[in-house]
Amino acid sequence: MANIRALLVGLSRARGSLAEAGRCASMRPSLLASVGGHYKVPMPARWFSTGLPPHLVVGMPALSPTMNQGNIAKWRKQEGDKIEVGDVICEIETDKATLEFESLEEGYLAKILAPEGSKDVQVGQPIAVTVEELDDIKNIPADTSFGGEQKEEQSAESAPKTDAANASEQSSVVSRISPAAKLLIKVHGLDVSSLRASGPRGTLLKGDVLAALKSGSISIPAKEQKAPATPSSQPTRNAQAQPATTSQKADTYEDIPNSQIRKVIAKRLLESKQTTPHLYLSKDVVLDPLLAFRSELKEQHGIKVSVNDIIIKAVAIALRNVPEANAYWNSEKEEAQKCDSVDISIAVATEKGLMTPIIRNADQKTISAISSEVKQLAEKARAGKLAPNEFQGGTFSISNLGMYPVDHFCAIINPPQSGILAVGRGNKVVEPVVDSDGNEKAAAVTKMSLTLSADHRVFDGQVGGKFFTELASNFSDIRRLLL
Repeated sequence: MANIRALLVGLSRARGSLAEAGRCASMRPSLLASVGGHYKVPMPARWFSTGLPPHLVVGMPALSPTMNQGNIAKWRKQEGDKIEVGDVICEIETDKATLEFESLEEGYLAKILAPEGSKDVQVGQPIAVTVEELDDIKNIPADTSFGGEQKEEQSAESAPKTDAANASEQSSVVSRISPAAKLLIKVHGLDVSSLRASGPRGTLLKGDVLAALKSGSISIPAKEQKAPATPSSQPTRNAQAQPATTSQKADTYEDIPNSQIRKVIAKRLLESKQTTPHLYLSKDVVLDPLLAFRSELKEQHGIKVSVNDIIIKAVAIALRNVPEANAYWNSEKEEAQKCDSVDISIAVATEKGLMTPIIRNADQKTISAISSEVKQLAEKARAGKLAPNEFQGGTFSISNLGMYPVDHFCAIINPPQSGILAVGRGNKVVEPVVDSDGNEKAAAVTKMSLTLSADHRVFDGQVGGKFFTELASNFSDIRRLLL
């Protein structure tokens, strides 16, 4: 009876999982619920009971709209641990952040298929197996395959074939030489006939030349080996020392592995520069009224805010007053569309890459509220704990390098947004000013460089000019930010 009851439970859950999978297939990943930084998503899973105790195969979940693979950062549960509904099973590094993966089923973790540190695990690929009862763990053989090891098995089977193919390619005659390989041959005076090509159709690659130099199994043409008769031993020592020196130079580099986040950033920035017509506009603004206002808030009201907090407010007010600048390009309709709210993305540098948490409705918030929210979001971004709704979206970005010795720079637009403002540091300059008596005199002022990178399909010269006019007014008359 126990076996029949277990079989019925397995079939019942299988029907439920299939129904849930059907519903989830029609859901956009951006609609996945998030509560307190934990992500409750329907697990890509399958229930099985034939030949084995009832068990659940858990697949790699899609934790963001653009995620197609992820890395296992850390397993919070180990094999044999009890799993309750809502427990965090593991931490997964996605293309945006490191997220906690919650379980929607209770049971026991029977087998981990993707160990901690696994890279580029495809969405849906099995990562773990759970069972209903603790005693069922011992009934699942350790060598049972659930699909997660298929890639490794295929790689192991194809390894001998690959080695044989490489061997045959390396022994082929050189019929073509790549430009980089040709340069190395010329610099080191190598004999092409002593080199082996591993590229397609007998192409000699740069790596082939470097490998030959490192191994020292190359010959130098006779004209290169000629040397003065005296002293006779000197050329031999030089010829023997050359491969060792070249080998040391060839080994002076280090491969730096990219995080999943940095890979996506690199891809998106390249796409932005290739597909978005960037328009650049710049202006220097006087920073003294802002600095005086900041000191007044601290001394008279005990409110500590940063220069960047005030800049966020000034930009948000300028976008509200120039709604044409708070827009994006709709590729399907081939027209610009205005955004309903002013949501400012701020660039935050983290160990894994640049994150852009969002201050939503920034034009409606006080400077102190913006300051508090920026601190919270920046801390969560550096810890990799941002929720999807905290970094997805945004209508405009700000990148501030004012804390570094950077006077001005141009930033790359973050699609689908149409603008990003690059903020440099403040510098003291001397320029003529008019005093209260109407007399012109020299005075020292603090100026800051602002550079706007805008999508030229949305921003034309007039819209950019209106935006900078409003922004400069906000800096010169700081009271406008309190209205």
